[in-house]
Amino acid sequence: MRIISGTAGGIPIQVPKTLLRPTADRVREAVFSMLGDRTEGAAVLDLFAGSGSYGLECLSRGAASCVFVESDRAAGPVIAANLKKASLTGGSVAHAPVESWLKAKSGRFDLIFADPPFAKQKSDRDWDALLLGSAELAPLLAPEGLFVLESFAKSAHPPPPGSSWSCAVERRYGDVVIRLFSLSAPDTDAPAPGPADL
Repeated sequence: MRIISGTAGGIPIQVPKTLLRPTADRVREAVFSMLGDRTEGAAVLDLFAGSGSYGLECLSRGAASCVFVESDRAAGPVIAANLKKASLTGGSVAHAPVESWLKAKSGRFDLIFADPPFAKQKSDRDWDALLLGSAELAPLLAPEGLFVLESFAKSAHPPPPGSSWSCAVERRYGDVVIRLFSLSAPDTDAPAPGPADL
């Protein structure tokens, strides 16, 4: 694996030995092609960071900051080593389960990435449902921001009814589906309910 472009383009990325499914270079390249110049000056959140490949790519492409959230203790030192090797600043690592971190944090991010473990069996945790239904995640995204979710194509599903998420882009790469979500704008043009509507 490597950082694809930017100031650290071409630099290899160290991957934690415990990481079973790093995002392929071609998939990341496609994601950042879709994002265009959105990384420039962005505040980034990289959930289930693993090696930190998404956040590292953002920092290399001009992001102002990135918070890497990862529960695996082996990953933190690897992300820190990758940041140092690539001479990238603005990155900080939070060692915590994603769901716990989300409940404790506030702020706004222009780009949020999530590459959770895939739900391939019925007994696997359905992170798509948990993230898209999370009351804590949506408030962290800036109004014009994007949430990039990497999922197992066979188990990917839409946001729950009444969700504030709107899928802007969906692309499939083999067994992987990448979706870019934005926050649905409130319907300010809808008329106030009258007596007959109550």
